[in-house]
Amino acid sequence: MPQLDMNLLVTLDALLSEGSVVGAAQRLNLSAPAMSRQLSRIRHLVGDPVLVRAGRGLVPTPRAEALRERLRSLVTEAEALVRGDDELDLSRLERTFVIRASDGFVGTFGAALASHAAREAPQVRLRFAHQDKEDVEALREARVDADIGVIGAMGPEIRLQALFHDRFIGVVRPGHPLGDVVTPESFASFPHVSVSRRGRFSGPIDEALAALGLVRPVTIAVANFNDALAIVRTSDHVAAVPARLTEPARAGLHSFELPVRTDALAISLAWHPRFDADPAHRWLRGIVREACADERCRPRTGKSKG
Repeated sequence: MPQLDMNLLVTLDALLSEGSVVGAAQRLNLSAPAMSRQLSRIRHLVGDPVLVRAGRGLVPTPRAEALRERLRSLVTEAEALVRGDDELDLSRLERTFVIRASDGFVGTFGAALASHAAREAPQVRLRFAHQDKEDVEALREARVDADIGVIGAMGPEIRLQALFHDRFIGVVRPGHPLGDVVTPESFASFPHVSVSRRGRFSGPIDEALAALGLVRPVTIAVANFNDALAIVRTSDHVAAVPARLTEPARAGLHSFELPVRTDALAISLAWHPRFDADPAHRWLRGIVREACADERCRPRTGKSKG
């Protein structure tokens, strides 16, 4: 077996992450010819082509795919070992964290997170990615640093921490004929907007109404709460939305308690265990928890016009 050069493992990790020689070279501050020479050495070391041409790009071989996750974990652990927990200087930390979260979470907590980061680590950047699906591979491959929301089963290795619980409330436009006293019958007599990333027209509220022999007319399905609230503002449609996650977006609308019972929503923070010991990631998780505990981000209780 050829003598192991740990630098080649770092180079291979960059190649698999970037999917191109040019991208990996830029990431490691090398020239493209130097990166090509490194790729040749990696192929000799591994005994596999690793990356092969597919059209204008490169794709990993099955052998490379099998190495990807273990290699990423090994490189991350090595970086943490060299960096050391005591060496984290937030005032000099330059890093972009990718947080996958719903539009409701960003609208409610984004400003608080930005304030925490600006105060403690002014060179850190936060990028919020659209929460279109629960893609555990994005966490495993470090394309996403943290996932925040109502999170289902994502694999036994994924770390999960509850942040807070939310509840559904009803929302209509000001002056809506539904009135202030909402019964299950009156609630089910108006058209509704369903919020579902999968485009579903029914859910727990419909099950609760069905137990009372009622059916609500759900005529529109949208993928996020902001779209639902935009429809509610200019129509007689009714929407059911999480109270805390939509507090800023509901300004000017009439909110009310649902006339049927639904389960609380557990809003959680998920991350890959490779970041457990990373001091910068621990700091990120800390400011997320602080932002969610901030009293200024808590919703007002009871009925409201905003």
